[in-house]
Amino acid sequence: MGEPSYIDWRFAATTGKKLHRGGPRLSAAEASDAVAELRDAACRAHDPVAQTAQLVTPDDIGAVRVVDRSAWVDVNIASLDGMIAPVVDKITAKRAAGPVARAITAKVSGGEVGGLMAFMSSKVLGQYDIAPGGTPSLLLVAPNIVQVERELDVDPHDFRLWVCLHEEAHRVQFTAVPWLREHVVSAARDLLVDMAPTPEEMATRVGEIAKRVPEAFKEGSMGLSDIFATPEQRTRMADLAAVMSLLEGHADVVMDDVGPQIVPSVETIRARFGDRRAGLGNIDKLLRRLMGLEAKMRQYRDGAAFVRGVQEKVGIDGFNAVWAAPENLPTPAEIQRPQLWVERIHGSLFR
Repeated sequence: MGEPSYIDWRFAATTGKKLHRGGPRLSAAEASDAVAELRDAACRAHDPVAQTAQLVTPDDIGAVRVVDRSAWVDVNIASLDGMIAPVVDKITAKRAAGPVARAITAKVSGGEVGGLMAFMSSKVLGQYDIAPGGTPSLLLVAPNIVQVERELDVDPHDFRLWVCLHEEAHRVQFTAVPWLREHVVSAARDLLVDMAPTPEEMATRVGEIAKRVPEAFKEGSMGLSDIFATPEQRTRMADLAAVMSLLEGHADVVMDDVGPQIVPSVETIRARFGDRRAGLGNIDKLLRRLMGLEAKMRQYRDGAAFVRGVQEKVGIDGFNAVWAAPENLPTPAEIQRPQLWVERIHGSLFR
């Protein structure tokens, strides 16, 4: 991370690590065993996931990193820095503020980012970090996985493997489809740059956000990013959301198909994990809605229905045409109506 500018990334990381809640109590031996088992589970998940998805990955698919909450904060701060660096460049293009004002702004912005990361660090079980500007890796957050398996009172060995199935599906997607990572990074970064205000627009934009924050809590909102987008930007947001729905839904479908083959207690895990999602507290739900995480839950459902709908028509081989080129990715309308995608890609034969 470079010297603090309008976001003090070092301060963001420090804040995130100071504010995150402690994880479950583990002895040194229990922690070591959990780390070793998660690494092994990720490796064991790869072949069944790749074979079920019928996707071919290269020999080098990157690292598996089993991390604690502090390490998760560090990795995601670095990725966020890499993703939004052009956004910061736009906002600060004319250096409208003096060095003292910039330093103050950097601390405030860094503190806000750190607070968000602290909240998220206790929620995420795993992720495939596409690492804009860095090296992608599969992250498994050991304390969170252990905490949830204890809360659900499920078999820890089965639960750890089950979590790895979903995250490994993402690693398979991004390593088997060479253009996918750059496509997602570029689409997200270009949209963020376009939506970012110039220094002259900043005061007006802040006022708009302050007045319209309640809209971010409404059902169906994508969070704060949804309340000041132009119609054209909303279209691009919907296109990107459709891609994310595809990725999340596909990972869920693959996980559900593989799970019964290698996870003995999968039905119990599914039921209890679903109940946990539904039983979030009111404050937690509000925060998730504000940050667009409720939209992510919809992406799982919509994307999985799309994948199943397409596969019922044209099989897995026919579905895998989605990975052939960016033009084959589903539109928002097609996510809702899989038949539209089938007809566009495979022709009227499948009406």
